[in-house]
Amino acid sequence: MKPQRVTHGPVSEVLVSAARSTKRGFAVARDREGELRLEVFVDGDLLLRCPLTNKGTAFTRAERADLGLEGLLPPRIESLETQATRAYAAYLEATTPIAKSRFLRQLQDRNEVLFYFLLTRHLRDMLPIVYTPTVGEAVERFSSMFETARGMSVTRDDSDDVASVVATYPCEDARMIVATDSSAILGIGDQGYNGLALPIGKLALYTVGGGVSPFRTVPAVLDVGTDREDLLEDPLYLGVQRKRLRGDAYLAFVASFVDAVHRRWPRAIIQWEDLAKDAAFTVLDAFRDVVPSFNDDIQGTGAVALAGLLSACRQQGRRLSDERFLVLGAGAGGIGVARAIRGALRRDGLGDDETRARIFVLDSKGLLVEGRTMEPYKRDFAQPLDSLRDWTTAGSVPSLQEVVDHAGITALLGLSGQAGAFSEEVVRSVAKNSARPIVFALSNPTTSCEAHPADLLAWTSGRALVATGSPFEPVELDGTTHVIGQGNNAFIFPGLGFGAILAGARSITDHMVESAALALADYTSERWHEHGLLYPPIEDLREASVRVAVSVARAAISDGVAQAAGLPDDLEGYVRAKAWRPRYLPFERAATGGER
Repeated sequence: MKPQRVTHGPVSEVLVSAARSTKRGFAVARDREGELRLEVFVDGDLLLRCPLTNKGTAFTRAERADLGLEGLLPPRIESLETQATRAYAAYLEATTPIAKSRFLRQLQDRNEVLFYFLLTRHLRDMLPIVYTPTVGEAVERFSSMFETARGMSVTRDDSDDVASVVATYPCEDARMIVATDSSAILGIGDQGYNGLALPIGKLALYTVGGGVSPFRTVPAVLDVGTDREDLLEDPLYLGVQRKRLRGDAYLAFVASFVDAVHRRWPRAIIQWEDLAKDAAFTVLDAFRDVVPSFNDDIQGTGAVALAGLLSACRQQGRRLSDERFLVLGAGAGGIGVARAIRGALRRDGLGDDETRARIFVLDSKGLLVEGRTMEPYKRDFAQPLDSLRDWTTAGSVPSLQEVVDHAGITALLGLSGQAGAFSEEVVRSVAKNSARPIVFALSNPTTSCEAHPADLLAWTSGRALVATGSPFEPVELDGTTHVIGQGNNAFIFPGLGFGAILAGARSITDHMVESAALALADYTSERWHEHGLLYPPIEDLREASVRVAVSVARAAISDGVAQAAGLPDDLEGYVRAKAWRPRYLPFERAATGGER
């Protein structure tokens, strides 16, 4: 039966972004009964070499005969489930996290659907491999382990021709772009071109967590150079071996990228990832109203921390305004968390002075205090000198311990990237201020964590409400098992992005981001309050993301930035129907004969 071309269709069903283009040799079509199939314009070995069309041993006998695949595959026809069983057995044979990471990347580059099916089935096992903490090592070794091209590389050498680079990328309808300049990757800093590994990993979570079609996503690296001498001298390094662009030249380069993206993919959302702190705030402020965009390090981290704090308060029967917060680290993540807390306190009715008196932010020099030299983005959180007049301090700027003691801190949040920054003395002091002290050591990777959960619980006799950025095993203490919540941005950004996509948001508002945090906190409280969890288990990622996406879409409608027509009242049903899930479509040779 001759297929009909798809003119519209849910994200869940559209297998490829080139749904109405034969440029890549295939297009999604519907038969007269409305069933989806993949209409292909190439055959034989070419189908097996493209990860978007390779079904491997799952090609049916009829497809093999029709598409020139006879003799190219083992004779047995297998299901996707059987293929996943074999792939998982091979995955288990990898003996180190980086070897497991490499196996999954190779699988993704061979068979996209099988990769996502396997990742969905074994998410708890594989999330630390695809994302933090293993992604840090994958970034560092990206050039040395390079095998197959993936993602879009835009370099400083393309400054006069960025539009052409974007125009030739093989994706006709991108909806989600994760872009980094690799200047501040996790806790390992400037990684140049190698930072591309992080957007690749993040977008995998957009698919398994949020339901964004992987064939509508683009991982992108803006290679503006690197200041790392070892990379500049490394003969195996694949990036631009020149010092980083900075200042106006850097901003002009980013502007050309944003313009090119918006012209080619007007419905795409950009998630800015791992930009150095100055650039992170500058780029977000400059372009958030030009193209729908957000910064995960600022807004995603702020939202996931806020969700955990709300869960912790509900565990105690307290309000957020009952706590006094110390944020250690004043980079993108730390200021993002401080902003999120400030917004929630204002929503609870606190004025500016009351809010400021509850949030204390420290950078490497100590407490942010008025009159100190500091970057502009920190100034909103500088404490008035008058408020500290009764404090006794050893130096001109209060230290971490001094702030805990004088400010009566009850909630300690680490985003400093400094391993061991939360000492026993500091934590015991916080525990004196609260029956259930809140201690979130959120820095990634694991080696940068401010304190280990086992120590935090031991120092507080098991009273602390603990969360970390990287995964930790449960802690046994005095006969009680303490499950350690993972304040993972993956609980926020997939649902935030998917909700914005479905709403057709023309911008990502602060209300949308805060709504994501509140939705995650509500989901955790409803499902896991009785278990004492601050965040859901990772197996709940898709369900939590549904709740987040619905809340974000509603906020976009409320804020007047939703442009999608005909959004139904049943937004939850709509989100579930649109969510992409890995499955093989039937293949059929295009009626025109196509390209060979």
